[in-house]
Amino acid sequence: MIPTDDIPIPERVRVLAAGAALVPVWRNGVGGLTFRADGPEGVRYIKWGPRHPETSLAQEAQRLTWAAPFTTVPHVLQRGEDERHEWMVTAAIPGRSAVDPRWITEPETAVRAVGKGLRQLHDALPVDECPFEWTVPARITNAAARGVVVPPDLHEAPPVDRLVVCHGDACAPNTLLAEDGTPVGHVDLGALGVADRWADIAVAALSTEWNYGPGFEDALVLAYGLTPDRERLAYYRDLWNAT
Repeated sequence: MIPTDDIPIPERVRVLAAGAALVPVWRNGVGGLTFRADGPEGVRYIKWGPRHPETSLAQEAQRLTWAAPFTTVPHVLQRGEDERHEWMVTAAIPGRSAVDPRWITEPETAVRAVGKGLRQLHDALPVDECPFEWTVPARITNAAARGVVVPPDLHEAPPVDRLVVCHGDACAPNTLLAEDGTPVGHVDLGALGVADRWADIAVAALSTEWNYGPGFEDALVLAYGLTPDRERLAYYRDLWNAT
């Protein structure tokens, strides 16, 4: 969520900012923070948070570096870690999150942009060249390593519609929009990997209710360029919630 209260700035973030003005722009559910750093060298973003077994900033840096030649994602400037925390500094991408207050007031525009942007991402990233996976078995294995037991009925997915390189966390906040409401890039790709495209579509559609209210799921799928597939949407939504 976008922070609305005062957030203490970790000392590591202050060091990485090197005197730049810091503004907290995002806080995730596991204590991770993202700050905008405005300095003489331009705008950067600093991500900082506790180590987490589901994904890591080291994994995200690898995925961003791989994806950068094919699509617009943040350029990694610096990354590091200590015994308890990790951090990453990236260059800014022009644009605003699809859940920026500017776009919350225009949900129809934002939802269409998220759907179109996800399709553009899937079409741009080469499946055959991707060294990462986000398949159902991989996700279940990752969950088990964290002590999460996935219900048996979710171990068998619907037949694959189309393999793509999925974002891995295609929730609306992770699409950036230009001032004219068109998608310009994506952030937070720590789980990027090959999977059925509905794994991403279902999460993106689900997130519209969290961020814009009910009634926008089908609009997102249609903007992507497909007719809603109820079976796949339900399965991948349940898998997301279970893992």
